[in-house]
Amino acid sequence: MPVSATNWADEVDGEDQPQTFTDANGITTTIEYRTNEDGKKVKVTRRTQKKLIHDVVNKAVAARKKWPKFGKEKGNRPGPDPATTNVGDNIKLKLSSTGDVVQDVDEKHEAMKAQLQNKKILCRICKGDHFTTKCPYKDSLGMEDAAAPVAAAEEAAPEEQQTGSKYIAPHMRAGASGPKSGDRDSMREKRDEQPTLRVTNLSEDVTEGDVSELFKRFGHISRVFLARDRETNQCKGFAFVSFTMREDAQRALEAIDGRGYDNLILRVEWAR
Repeated sequence: MPVSATNWADEVDGEDQPQTFTDANGITTTIEYRTNEDGKKVKVTRRTQKKLIHDVVNKAVAARKKWPKFGKEKGNRPGPDPATTNVGDNIKLKLSSTGDVVQDVDEKHEAMKAQLQNKKILCRICKGDHFTTKCPYKDSLGMEDAAAPVAAAEEAAPEEQQTGSKYIAPHMRAGASGPKSGDRDSMREKRDEQPTLRVTNLSEDVTEGDVSELFKRFGHISRVFLARDRETNQCKGFAFVSFTMREDAQRALEAIDGRGYDNLILRVEWAR
């Protein structure tokens, strides 16, 4: 708003009251007299013009703004008051495929996190909490202390002493009852028989974690495979999700197939 100040020190008319008038164009002019810092009387003129701006909003939003207020805001004008209401809060909501709010809380993960919060990593030789793969006090403690864990390990696995420092898997050691070739084949067949869904029309920015977060609400997931490009390492647009229970996979297929995700419509079907 333009403000003009004129020195009226020589004019003494006694008109100190502000004067307001509106012209034909809708411009309101307000004239008032003040005394500045130098003790001089000045004339201040303000010109304002009101404009009516039409904003198209949702009918439900417009009706909600007219609701009567309650509590400490009872009796105030409709709409949010900047003095008491902050409309800029960042609220993160995770919505399910049905539109309901989903609170995904992994209780086992939180319990394990609480147990490991104050736990320290101790050295197996000096029992210290230094962060290194080699103990710096190994020479000062003596060969007896350093050799004690090694001797215990050799007694527990005598076959390793015969082969030197070569590592032998537990199921391949003498007397071990590990899985045989037939058992491995049966395990592979069992894994192949797990209910697996094929998800297509995924965006390039999707990761394995995003696919897992999308499907794990329907049941336990045993495996997630996301096809990636070898050069760009971006998603090729499809992934495979294996469930433990077929009922969970069926519910996931019915809920996610045809739903929008990352501005794309997902296609979910049984993997062949």
